[in-house]
Amino acid sequence: MTQQHRITLITGANKGIGLEVARQLGHAGHTILLGARDAGRGQAAVDRLRSEDIEARLVSIDLGSSESIKAAAADIERREGRLDVLVNNAAIVDPADGPAGAADLAAVRRIFDTNFFGTVEATQALIPLLRKSDAARIINVSSSLGSIALNADPDWEYAAVKYLGYNGSKAALNLFTVILAAELKDAGIRVHAVNPGYTATDLNGNSGHQTLAEGAQEIVRLAQAEGGETGTFTSKDGTEPW
Repeated sequence: MTQQHRITLITGANKGIGLEVARQLGHAGHTILLGARDAGRGQAAVDRLRSEDIEARLVSIDLGSSESIKAAAADIERREGRLDVLVNNAAIVDPADGPAGAADLAAVRRIFDTNFFGTVEATQALIPLLRKSDAARIINVSSSLGSIALNADPDWEYAAVKYLGYNGSKAALNLFTVILAAELKDAGIRVHAVNPGYTATDLNGNSGHQTLAEGAQEIVRLAQAEGGETGTFTSKDGTEPW
């Protein structure tokens, strides 16, 4: 890589895996653009990173708002001029989500609006800035619950966890990864889907068995990688089935 440092935007980074990724990449020398929809919580997270001598600033971005997404892209263009790594981490769950025959459709739409449509819109807005990097990467934080192969396996350890909205949004995100990777390959922009694993976060009531450091591991690895394949779906343990 010819650039002296990496400029990295992480959405939904005021807590959980996103904040841990920001911390680890910040200590590795990345300039961190901490994406958050709540400015107060986002700035508090930025202050925590700065207390550890990490170069970081807040980027206000709400994946449910086109105006917010456009403003965030314009802000980064004005202040940094390019983007090297985009980590699409922001995601939601909804208590009204459920099995295919009973899930509340309004809840399914809410989940898709953030986890899929919001992520796609933000990525599209930021691609011009990623094109200005000499080795850009887009990392979509997915889930094993987005694997159609695993959802179809009755012996899978999480076979009973079948939420139409959440699982469906992550499956759509995986397809977006494959299609976008093919589109951007000639531009030298690598695109990845990552399953962080069942990590203790607010999203699952801190029921996950992995630590935040373990959940961040594969995202951090890819954000620092040089070369390699594009259009991949991996975890810290290796390749994941689509």
